Amino acid sequence: MSFQAYLDAIEDKTGKTPRVLVDEAKERGYDTADVKAGVIVGWLKDEYGLGRGHAMALVHMIKNGPKISAKHVGSTGSHRDDSDTLWLDGKAARASA
Repeated sequence: MSFQAYLDAIEDKTGKTPRVLVDEAKERGYDTADVKAGVIVGWLKDEYGLGRGHAMALVHMIKNGPKISAKHVGSTGSHRDDSDTLWLDGKAARASA
């Protein structure tokens, strides 16, 4: 599953775009260096029922922003992403962009 596919699945499950969830995390102070991933994963599990893999995709967005490694960009296989910058504003907005 590509990184973007994880974010799209999170939107399907929660009804919220990745950007909204990142903003909620920032409001809680989860974007600071001293907050461990486990705290964020626990919040996402308790509040939204997300599993560890999907939650860790959001942890990356919360801590590092929408840029990902170019390692899988343009490669083949199930982990391939089209860009090194992920779309956080929802599937519907991406389709019209």
